[in-house]
Amino acid sequence: MKMYAPSRARAMTFAALLITLTAGGAVAQDTISVASPNGRNKVGVATYQGQLFYILSRDGRSIVLPSLLGFEFKNAPPIRDSLRITGQARRSHDETWTQPWGEVARVRDHHNELRVSVIETKAPGRKFDVVFRVFDDGVGFRYEVPAQPALGQFVITNELTEFQLADDAKSWWIPSNRSRLDRSEMLYSSSPVSVIDSIQTPLTMATRDGKTFIVIHEANLVDYARMNLRGPRMDNRTLHAALAPLSGPDKVIGHTPFVTPWRTIQLADRAADLSPSVLSLNLNPPNVLGDVSWIKPMKYVGIWWGMHINTMTWSSGPKHGATTENTKRYIDFAAANGFGGVLVEGWNTGWDGDWIQNRNAFSFTQAYPDYNLPELASYAKSKGVKIIVHNETSGGIQNYERQLEAAFAMYHSLGLDAIKSGYVTDTTAEGYSHHSQFMVNHYRKVIETAAKYHIMLDVHEPIHDTGERRTYPNMMSREGARGQEYNAWGGEGGNPPEHETNLYFTRLLAGPMDFTPGIFDLLIERGTGRPRRVDESRPRTTLAKQLALYVVIYSPLQMAADLPENYVGKPAFQFIRDVAVDWETSKTIDGKIGDYVIVARKAKGNDDWFLGAITDEEGRTFNVPLSFLTPGRKYVAEIYADGPGANWASNPLSVSISKRNVDSNTSLSVVLAPGGGQAVRITPAR
Repeated sequence: MKMYAPSRARAMTFAALLITLTAGGAVAQDTISVASPNGRNKVGVATYQGQLFYILSRDGRSIVLPSLLGFEFKNAPPIRDSLRITGQARRSHDETWTQPWGEVARVRDHHNELRVSVIETKAPGRKFDVVFRVFDDGVGFRYEVPAQPALGQFVITNELTEFQLADDAKSWWIPSNRSRLDRSEMLYSSSPVSVIDSIQTPLTMATRDGKTFIVIHEANLVDYARMNLRGPRMDNRTLHAALAPLSGPDKVIGHTPFVTPWRTIQLADRAADLSPSVLSLNLNPPNVLGDVSWIKPMKYVGIWWGMHINTMTWSSGPKHGATTENTKRYIDFAAANGFGGVLVEGWNTGWDGDWIQNRNAFSFTQAYPDYNLPELASYAKSKGVKIIVHNETSGGIQNYERQLEAAFAMYHSLGLDAIKSGYVTDTTAEGYSHHSQFMVNHYRKVIETAAKYHIMLDVHEPIHDTGERRTYPNMMSREGARGQEYNAWGGEGGNPPEHETNLYFTRLLAGPMDFTPGIFDLLIERGTGRPRRVDESRPRTTLAKQLALYVVIYSPLQMAADLPENYVGKPAFQFIRDVAVDWETSKTIDGKIGDYVIVARKAKGNDDWFLGAITDEEGRTFNVPLSFLTPGRKYVAEIYADGPGANWASNPLSVSISKRNVDSNTSLSVVLAPGGGQAVRITPAR
């Protein structure tokens, strides 16, 4: 397929034109610009030789050079050539809205909007708008196509949106054209953007001089295909939108009027300024559920890790984990330690045999004979705990949708208000991509049905997060990255120590992640009778880092993932009991992508602060100012640090627990072992 990137000469001509414009100089025909409220970020839009382009700069410095906009269709000419701008409309918006839960309680939505109306000057004379919203932290833009005689039903085969980067920035990415691509369960690579092939978003980049950080993603993905990015190839630094396919060349089937998801470009001066990211939230519609008092962030335990380390099975038999007796044991443990939920995997029929191939065998209402769901729901309620119901589909979408209403109605009748769903497959039974329009619509159907029955969702193997949680706050958390389970059986020996420091500046910029931290048996001796070697799969962290992950990796549903018996008698478990899951505010104090992260978060509803610091395979020492504390107030810091000789490889269990008095003038010494971390709870002095 021909690439329609602008030639170098054309790009230079057009870039010079727009740079002149954004510098406040001449006005050119069909050229329009809009700036962020603080004036730092500027977008220019123009036609050149009948094609439509946009450009983005920050502080007068080019970020995105002239980049093409348009579509290709099946059995219809592309919207690409003979275009003319027919009008523009502007508005400014400034409001602060409150999240029912999140990394921050209040979010400011302050942007300037530019709507550019475009028409084809030749037959068939189709028209559309491109809408830009420019914020101080980035820009979002989307296509809006009205109903019109020249464009009714359509099949999009290619979205021509480009991101022609001005700098050969360093990028951190995972591929979109390899195995397990649809589960996003891969380790991050870094390279100059010019050598990228095909990758997923969010794509995080840093300019070569380190002065600007750029994140390309999308927001409000509805009835459309997920956007990946196709690499530069012969186009130098031009990234192309690459929509997940339905079948063959077909990407999106629809009719006018329609709007696309927002294409987002987040901008920051430092890596630490990228998080918390609210750009995608501001580009989603407000909460449509009304009263959401039934939605409650929580910590949970579960019958899960045992399957991954082979002490239990999902399938029926002598090691079946989801039994009534075993579940009651987990419920008792959760109640005794203040946890709100107990996840149970393998409770429903369908797990016997090859459960991925036998995807249509799953029942979402019928339990195995040794698991009594109504009895357990009642028992959990008596203990102040809820069962989290597991729904694995294996990509049997029609099988799941046939049962959806009946299953969710049954769970609601039993007082069960949380589901962990799963989609362990690369393509659906129909042959569609895991991230196709078909699957996007399925995931939205599940969110809406769950909301109808007051059910919260934790989705594994999901569509990537595009800010849906603002509109549907019951969409709580999701996986969408390589999680803790790879530390039980990953072929590379588990996740490397740098993995979580990459996640913080990449995957987590999209939204919450159910990473399932809290493994205490780091050598995985339980069930094997011996410690695993350094070259075998096991968590490549220290114990203190497992604690710090509760602060660093944000999720409103946080799991204490290890077996209950591995927490008994362990003083460090107190931090997991105490740590909050809902936050008033969050601050990234310092961080370097792939190296280290230091985060502070204030709990919602009280004056407690929590600090988490993690590092890669290098040991590091920091002096962390506690200036975020209220001046003049005294606090007590409970510190869970790497102990003497701690090292992820040779001595992962060494942890030191101490207390000290602190205030806003204190600088806390944070010493991190290789693969280590530090977790701190800071409470007002009594």
